[in-house]
This record gives sequence, structure tokens and C-alpha cells, in this order.
Amino acid sequence: MFSPPHRAATVTFVVVMVLTGFAALAVVPTLPIVVRDLHGVSLFPLVAGCFVAASLLGGVLGGHWADRHGARRPVALGMVLSVLTLLVSASSVSVWQLAAGRFLDGLAAGMVAVCLTTAIGQTYPDHLQPRMLALMSASWVIPSLVGPPLAGLIVQYWSWRVVFYGLAALTALPTVALVIVLRSRPTADTHTDSASTPQVTAPADGRAARPPLLVAALLSIGAACGQYGVSSWDPRHIAFVAVALVLLAACAPRLLPRGTWRSARGLPTAVLLRGLASGTYFTVEALVPLLLITERHVAPVVVSIAFTASALLWAGASWVQGRLLQHVARHRLVVAGGLILAVSVALAAAGCFGGAPAFTAEAAMPLSAIGMGLLDPCVTVLSLKHSAPHRLGRTTSAMQTNRNLGQVVVLACASAVLNGAMAAGASPLGGYRLAFVLLLTPPLLVALLAVRARAD
Repeated sequence: MFSPPHRAATVTFVVVMVLTGFAALAVVPTLPIVVRDLHGVSLFPLVAGCFVAASLLGGVLGGHWADRHGARRPVALGMVLSVLTLLVSASSVSVWQLAAGRFLDGLAAGMVAVCLTTAIGQTYPDHLQPRMLALMSASWVIPSLVGPPLAGLIVQYWSWRVVFYGLAALTALPTVALVIVLRSRPTADTHTDSASTPQVTAPADGRAARPPLLVAALLSIGAACGQYGVSSWDPRHIAFVAVALVLLAACAPRLLPRGTWRSARGLPTAVLLRGLASGTYFTVEALVPLLLITERHVAPVVVSIAFTASALLWAGASWVQGRLLQHVARHRLVVAGGLILAVSVALAAAGCFGGAPAFTAEAAMPLSAIGMGLLDPCVTVLSLKHSAPHRLGRTTSAMQTNRNLGQVVVLACASAVLNGAMAAGASPLGGYRLAFVLLLTPPLLVALLAVRARAD
């Protein structure tokens, strides 16, 4: 990865990923304080949900654009947009301006995430792709250790606006470097290990299909409606859930490979696995801290240790699969990762019993990170192997789309069970326990279906 042909690209990609991690991990803990200062606490769910919803649209736009013109332009535009959106958020005078900034930031993040994966597929030979993806995961270690506490100190002793302005300043220079590096490299298909790198071939008709932007936009709206709708069970929220279900059912199949939801062999199953695994992990990451703080009365600083451990263990597991287990079939590692995720969910459920120590549920977070660090790069590699060279952008777009859909749908289902159980008179711990029992289904499906994504 650091040999002369790849050194500049590797260093630049890592710097971009580190700054992306800082932006994600420093901004999110700051948002509650920002909405309070802007007198918009009631709209916090909207602000928090804008990012994920917009990243659906950004991933589709970036992936199709990368297929038509290569990854350089959408990556560059995404990074420039990231800087501008940080400035929009930093200068917010109302919660609606902040929501707009978060929406645009999600759009940019979706484009960058998809196009960086596409650029890796176009830039590096097969044997380096798992290592590069592991390095991308490891690039989140320093942001996860430094970002949240540093942002907290700045907010406490200075201003939340400084967090956004500082991130914009830090991101500007690497953005310029990224544009220069990508301009100096041809867009290439590196599914072979040849020394020379052929140009990406276009489809037979000489052009790529236009991105279904309207479909992606409707899907983003559906995701946002669903996130808002499951927060309560009154008629208004149920109406939002109904709208979300209609939009998701109508639009999602048009952005995913045919056969994704029935786990057709090859790429469709790889895309499905990404959604199931990501949905499980991020639901654990959302519900376990809420359980620990509100019901088990664990100190927030103790919960933050679990976040730090999760980041380190994700990076470590990703390194292991890329370095020590590179000769093991990728689908077998996905099976192992899915089973580890299932065990972590079982730990979270066990921690919902009053007599169990609180750290039983807390251990679910780092354990689930091990499972994700092991399987997530493998799923990405399998998807690249099943994709034609001129469809790398569309493939990574589908992976990113289903990753976000998985987060939205799995978390929404678990939250609906949790809120519904408590509305029916169950204790809070009983509601969490039911939610985690439901959450066992996705990781077990990952372990069961992984063989259908194998690359011969």
C-alpha cells in the first residue's frame, strides 16, 4: 500500500478518512447542546435523522457518477461540500439551518464513502484491497479516542461553533490534496494484479444509466419518516410509519441488485449481509448505552469507555482479517463475524435482567465491534469480486444504500418493540429484553446466508 505507485493515494485516503471520523465523532455528541442553544430541542430527532437519510441519496448519486466519470469528481465534490456544510452548521442561527447543514453533510458523506470504496477498487490490485479496507477502518481509531472528549472540552470552555469551524479548517487542506492526487491517477480497473493498469471500460452502449435520483430522494424521505414515526404510538406517528413503509417498499428495490431481499447468490447476498450486519451493530450501539444510563444507572464516563474499546477492537479485528486471515475464505469470516454479533446481542439481552451485572450488557458493545471488524471488510471484498469493472460505483452505492437502510430499519423495528412493550405495560427492562431478542434475528441470518455470497 505504501509502495511508490500507491503511496500518495494511500496517505491521502487515510487523511481523508481520519478527518471524516473526526467530523462524525466530534459533531454527534455536540448536537444536543447546539439544538438547546438554538431553542429547538423538540426537533432534535429531525436533526439527528437528517444525516443518515441524506447519506442514502448521496451514496446513490456518488456511485452512479463514479461509474460514468470515475471516482475523482464525486469524491472531490463530496469533500468540498463537507467543508461548506460544516460552515453552514457553524453559522446556524436557527435549528432549521442546522438541520439543513446536517442534511447536506449526510449527502456529502454518502458520496465520499461510496466513492472512496470505488477508488480503492479502481486503484489497488486484488491482494491489497482487504489491507486497504482494513486501514480505512483503523483510520477511525484516533478520531474515536480524541474526537468526543476534545469536542466536549471545546464546547464547555469555548463554543460549539468552534467545533464546526475547526473541522472545516482541518478538512480544507486535505481536500485540495485529494483532488490533486486523484487528478494525477487514471481511473483504473485493478481486478487484476498486472503491472499496467487498463482504463475502466464503459458499458456496451458507451454510457452509464442515469442515477435514479428521484427514487433515492423518496427513499431518504421514507427513512426520515420512519425514524420519526417509531418514537411514539399515537396516530400521527403511526401515519409517518405508514408513509415510510410505502416509500421504502416502493423505492428500495430499485436501488439494490435484483434479488437482494431474497438473498440471490453473489452480489445480492453481499449487499443484504451489509444491511443486516450494520443494522445489528448500530442498534446495539444505540440501545445499550441508553439502557445502561437510564435503567442501570451506569455513569456516562463508564459508557464512553465501551465506545473507545469498540473502536479499538473493530480496528484490531479488521487488521486481523486483512493480515493474519487473508488466506481464509471471505465468506467463512463473515459467518464467524455474524455469530460473534449474535453472541453480543445475547449479552445485551442478559444484561436486561435485574440481577445481572451492568457490565454484562456493556460487554455487548466491544464484542459486536469485533464481529463487525471481522466481517465488514470481507463483505466489501466479496461485493467487489462479484461486480463488473464498469459497475464498481453502482455496487458500492448499493452497499452504502443497504447499510443505511439496515441501520434505519433494524433500529426502527427494535425501537418499535421497545416502545410498544412499554406502552402495553411492560417494565423498561422487559421492553429492552424483547427488543434484543428480536435483534438476534439479523446476525443469525448473516451467519446462515454468508455461503451464498462466496466468491469461487
